[in-house]
Amino acid sequence: MKQLTFDAVVVGGGAAGMSAALELDARGHSVLILEREDTLGGILMQCIHNGFGLIEFNEELTGPEFAQRFEEKVSARNIQASLRTTVLDIREEEGRRVVYAVSPSQGMMRIEARAVVLAMGCRERNRGNIRIPGTRPAGIYTAGLAQRLVNIEGYIPGKDVVIIGSGDIGLIMARRMTWSGCKVHAVIEILPYPSGLTRNIVQCLNDFGIPLYLSHLVTDIYGKDRVEGIEVTPIESGALMHEKAFKIACDTVLLSVGLVPENELSRNAGIEIQPTTNGPWVDSMLMTSLPGVFACGNVLHVHDLVDYVVEEARRAGANAAAWLSGYRPSREIRIKTGSNIRYVLPARLNPERENRLYMRSLVVKNDARLEVRLDGNVVRSRKLAHVQPSEMLSLTLGPEDVAAAGRDSVVEIALV
Repeated sequence: MKQLTFDAVVVGGGAAGMSAALELDARGHSVLILEREDTLGGILMQCIHNGFGLIEFNEELTGPEFAQRFEEKVSARNIQASLRTTVLDIREEEGRRVVYAVSPSQGMMRIEARAVVLAMGCRERNRGNIRIPGTRPAGIYTAGLAQRLVNIEGYIPGKDVVIIGSGDIGLIMARRMTWSGCKVHAVIEILPYPSGLTRNIVQCLNDFGIPLYLSHLVTDIYGKDRVEGIEVTPIESGALMHEKAFKIACDTVLLSVGLVPENELSRNAGIEIQPTTNGPWVDSMLMTSLPGVFACGNVLHVHDLVDYVVEEARRAGANAAAWLSGYRPSREIRIKTGSNIRYVLPARLNPERENRLYMRSLVVKNDARLEVRLDGNVVRSRKLAHVQPSEMLSLTLGPEDVAAAGRDSVVEIALV
């Protein structure tokens, strides 16, 4: 078994992993990136559409172009990356974190590190996760798999397409399949509002005349060897209206029904998982319940923009570097969700430093107000023209905002 030692190991070589590694390296710590694919860049490598980098680089880039900016920085620094490498386990041995991994070129590896940054990204929910009834014919794909087939492998999965779910990947694939000469008959969404970004609804559906059925459920998929069509049933007042059900003929069904943080490795390591996000519980330093193990990006919670992924990962890398240098917060303040807020991350606030918080709304609302309450008293308030669950909210709180906090104080974030 090959023995290696680094100050920090970053698991995952996508945007989050590279951003965290660059921050650790900039602060003088040796870093190893472990990536299971053949190249760095993660899911960005198959996202050939533009719309990336507007915040990070102040220009519009494709996914591969965005990834290349970070790959070039990694190559120019003293950062090692082991590709085609699968991490098997993270353990604590004699007070140090030990990562076990395997690759075709290196064989089995035992890597000692004082800190580990988890940046494994997320995966798609599939048909089994949402239990769509019907037969099991060929022609059913997740939207991300279809994206890889079209953009990387050069295969068209079908000609007559229906997309279940209005997540961003599904919306983007509606446009991509149309550009490829396919007919996208509809996007079916169980919720009364879209799950994807507004700009993707406009650019990927409205611009191409693709109908979006809100408050509709796919109640059957039929076909013997290949998909032949689906049954769609409207939902009114929370009840299925079977008498209004209709069928759409198609040969391909793409599922865009949500993403799940990739946390099997985290669970096996004994890291506490937050049920609301399916990502690790983290404190004000983005450190998990295992000391020295940090989490960032889509493995922590599913982001809407990669620009926010790298922003968060940069902070995780800086916090991991501070932890390696001996910094520990003298105290932390608990954060809890208030009205109309699904979750807030991180779960703790450091009253000594600036804190960047991320959250998602539970409701669609115009003329909303985001309130920060300290022990019930409003200390910050911000007006928002429009909020919806598909678009992440962020907020920065500094020491001045919680100057009156006591030892048992609680910060509450609410949307009113």
